[in-house]
Amino acid sequence: MKDGMGRREFLKFSMTAGAFLAVEEGMNRGVMAQSSPSGKMILCIHQNTSHGAGYRKSLEGWARAGIKYVELTDAMLDEFLKADTLAAAKNVLRDLGLTPFSAAAVLQDVWIPGPARAASLETWKLRCEQFSTMGLQKIYCPSITNRKVTVEDFKATPGCIRETGDIARQFNLTAMIEFVRTSTHLATLSTALKMIREAGHPNVRPLLDFFHFWSGMSKSEDLDMIRPGEIAHVHIQDILDTPRELIDNNGRVIPGDGSAPLVFILKKLAEKQYSGPLSVELFLAELQQGDPFDVATRIKQKCETVMSQANVL
Repeated sequence: MKDGMGRREFLKFSMTAGAFLAVEEGMNRGVMAQSSPSGKMILCIHQNTSHGAGYRKSLEGWARAGIKYVELTDAMLDEFLKADTLAAAKNVLRDLGLTPFSAAAVLQDVWIPGPARAASLETWKLRCEQFSTMGLQKIYCPSITNRKVTVEDFKATPGCIRETGDIARQFNLTAMIEFVRTSTHLATLSTALKMIREAGHPNVRPLLDFFHFWSGMSKSEDLDMIRPGEIAHVHIQDILDTPRELIDNNGRVIPGDGSAPLVFILKKLAEKQYSGPLSVELFLAELQQGDPFDVATRIKQKCETVMSQANVL
């Protein structure tokens, strides 16, 4: 149960969606520009979902299934670059008619002082350069920090955010922070919003992941803290009805297959003027090792049902 409103009551509570903000992804560097209509959202798939297929095959399978928008990962790009070029990676997207909305750079201690931060920032700069060259406008890093964090670390966080944002700005990218439920640093929506606002960097914005929000320590009422147009990107997945103390990445399932209040959250995001991608990020082995066409077909059918119920399709 959440503080204040119980989950059963939360599921029943209705909200009115009144969004107007369109996605600002002007892919003017070789990838077509796209935006969602006012009050609507866009189905997207994160490459982690078809990790076993690799960079090219995952995208090819999704395109055949009718997926048009994708999110890239650093690890899958690196594997592709062992035998090919960055230009070829960009051409795969172009030839398949796919628009990449965002890309992941998974690095330790990017948003906080720490022993891994210097090396992480060097890699962050490389990722910014790579993804900017490929035509993206957004890049994110999860708040991966596992060491004990102090009050002094939190005081230093806005400065770290500004430094990371400065690097992204050099490449005309928006950097996004994904709060992670298991992080010892930024593990909740409320803390992530607070730190980003204190930093006040124009190139740094929050990313909301349904799994980290609903199965972590965040509260349902934290959604009311979001300012209109503040959220830059969303990862969506459903969550099995499992005690939060036991849940892990295997608890992430295709939207519609779990018990999370997806429709409520989508309506709330629309109310907060989010009109961007809903990027489906899953880690189940059966999906990651499955045929990307079959996986994307299932995801598209189920997600569009949920999005229709929330009136954001």
